[in-house]
Amino acid sequence: MKISILSTLVVAASLTATSGALAQDVAAGKTSFNKCLACHAIGEGAKNKVGPALNGLDGRKSGTVEGYNYSDANKNSGITWGKDVFLEYIKDPKAKIPGTKMVFAGIKNENEANNLWAYVASFDKDGKQK
Repeated sequence: MKISILSTLVVAASLTATSGALAQDVAAGKTSFNKCLACHAIGEGAKNKVGPALNGLDGRKSGTVEGYNYSDANKNSGITWGKDVFLEYIKDPKAKIPGTKMVFAGIKNENEANNLWAYVASFDKDGKQK
């Protein structure tokens, strides 16, 4: 009986820690997104700026936001955005998509890049947070 209760407490503590870490990742990602705000918008009412709006990025094909004038490199990259592709791209956008219009030095810090993905991926195509 004591082992069963202890096991339940360990599982409950692990779940709490995991959900807390996710919330921290999204919050840290929101802070990191400040680096992106000059060119990108996200959230309800987001519009294209110098770069496309980033709502619904997870699972979206590169070069497909309506009303944004993409480079041929982005339109023809064959990329479907997901965590792994984003993490590779955000380190050095011009290395991942040579010819992209995106002028950004990149985010080299893996933890920061993961936090940024957690934030960006939390928005659906309508700009609502999941």
